[in-house]
Amino acid sequence: MAIRKVVVEGDPVLRVRAEEVPPESFGTADLAQLVDDLIETMRSANGVGIAAPQIGVSLRVFIADSSDGPVALANPVITGHSAKTVTEEEGCLSVPGQFGQVPRYRSLEVEARAIDGSRLKFTAEGFFARVLQHENDHLDGVLFIDRLKK
Repeated sequence: MAIRKVVVEGDPVLRVRAEEVPPESFGTADLAQLVDDLIETMRSANGVGIAAPQIGVSLRVFIADSSDGPVALANPVITGHSAKTVTEEEGCLSVPGQFGQVPRYRSLEVEARAIDGSRLKFTAEGFFARVLQHENDHLDGVLFIDRLKK
C-alpha cells in the first residue's frame, strides 16, 4: 500500500467523467493495488471516502467508509433514491479548508461491482448514503462546492 498525493480543485482530472473499469481489470493485482492505495490515502487524511480521480486516476472506483469498514465500489450506479433530502455540512479532501451545506438524498439504491468483478446491489441510508453520493459525484467530475445550497 502507498499513500498517494490527493489532487486539489483546479486539477482537470477532477472535472471529467471517469472511465469505466474494463471487465479485464477485475480481479487483477493492479486494481487491488489501486484500492489499497485509496484506503491508505483516505485513512492518512482522516477521510470517510475517496475516489480514484482524487489521486489522479480517471477510473470509476471509490472507497466509502461504512460501519463495517471501507467498501470499494467499481462502476457504481445509483438506481433509485428517496424523495426526501437532508442538508448537512460537507468537506472534501480535494477542496481543503472549505465546507458547506449540501442537500443529499436520505437513502439510495446502488448497483456496482466489487474489485473481483462480482455484482453488488444494496440500499444505503443516512451518512453512508451521503458519502456514496459525494464520492459518486467525483466519478462524474462534480465537486461538493457545485452542489452547495445557495
